[in-house]
This record gives sequence, structure tokens and C-alpha cells, in this order.
Amino acid sequence: MMKFKRSTPDVITKIEPNEVFVFGSNESGRHGKGAAKTVLGWGVVWGQAEGLQGKTYGIPTKDSSIRRTLTVSQIKPYVDRFIQFAKENPTLTFYVTEVGCGLAGMKHKQIAPLFIEAKDLQNVYLPHKFWQKII
Repeated sequence: MMKFKRSTPDVITKIEPNEVFVFGSNESGRHGKGAAKTVLGWGVVWGQAEGLQGKTYGIPTKDSSIRRTLTVSQIKPYVDRFIQFAKENPTLTFYVTEVGCGLAGMKHKQIAPLFIEAKDLQNVYLPHKFWQKII
């Protein structure tokens, strides 16, 4: 199996200074399950759905009721804003998790193409399964 140079580690248990854990959230900012729950000690803000929160960055993939997964076209603007933020903050290293592919139930082939513009950003690490879909 080919390893990609900038792959997000499968398990992240701690975040160093200038590192950011990028996770899938919901539009109400209730971080109670999945990767969102993992980051509760890293500065995530209850009620903030999107953007930088301490050493984390939220990308909504579910609606505010947390019952409905957003469509790819609804998720895309959130990913685009994340990529722009990463471009504007080259001193930060972003570890993108399998956003949308856990509790939201999306397939890697649906979500990975949204991150294609990030593939050349040296400060953005993507999940191995995303790399497989965009290279």
C-alpha cells in the first residue's frame, strides 16, 4: 500500500503548538460524538459549528438537527473556506480527519474531491483514503 507524505495519522491523541485537528461537525456546533467529541479538550467551542476553535477547526457535514447529512454541494463552501484559511495561515499545520465519512455516512469518493485544492498546500495533511481518491 502506497503511503502519502502528508497523510493525517490514523490516531491523533495530542496536538502540538501550531497544529490544528480538522474534524466534521454539525451546523449547531454540538460536539457530542465521533471526532468532534475527541477534541473537547483542545479548545472546541460548544455551539460553534465552523472554523478555528482552539487547536481544532470544524467543517459542518450534518445539519443543525444532527439528523440529516448535508449534501456534497452544501459541504463544499465549508471546505472551500477551510482551504482558504489554511492558505492564509501557513505557519499552522492542519490534520484533516475523514470529514463526513464517519457519523455523516458519506463515502470517501464523495468528500475527497472537495479537498483537491489542498493537495499542494504543504501545511495540510489529508487522510490516506482521501489521497487515494484525488491523486
